[in-house]
Amino acid sequence: MTAPPHGLYGAPIAMPWQTILADLALILFMMTAAALANAPDGPFLPSAPLAAKAVPAPAPRPIPPPVPSVRGEPVGVWRDGPGSPGLAAWLAQEARDPRLRVSILVRDAAGHEQAALARAEKLMVRAGARGAGARIVIEPGSENGASVVLAYDAQ
Repeated sequence: MTAPPHGLYGAPIAMPWQTILADLALILFMMTAAALANAPDGPFLPSAPLAAKAVPAPAPRPIPPPVPSVRGEPVGVWRDGPGSPGLAAWLAQEARDPRLRVSILVRDAAGHEQAALARAEKLMVRAGARGAGARIVIEPGSENGASVVLAYDAQ
């Protein structure tokens, strides 16, 4: 059996120099990443104010087009219409799983957004306690309509 290697002044070496260097490199990387995480996204500007230069106003960001919301597989669907059961009664007979999400979908013709919001609010009130955390989706459509979906959503 050989004795462990000794470093300067006869002290035993606990780790080889490669491990110590790797540890220091990792510490430097983590410090750099932490500093960059808190840095602004733009280029660094000088701390002294610039001479009176006209700075153009930033261009307004374009509004992204609406995209459909992510929905899971529906477990139950209730549609508002003649002959359909009341929303509260329908929800009472459906499973009470905390993972199920209630989504209220209201379709409206163009120009009737406020009426669609009022209709969604009425449906949420009619849903009772299960409608308290409901997701409300207002979609443009060719005709007005409303439905309530119970689903295990991806979100």
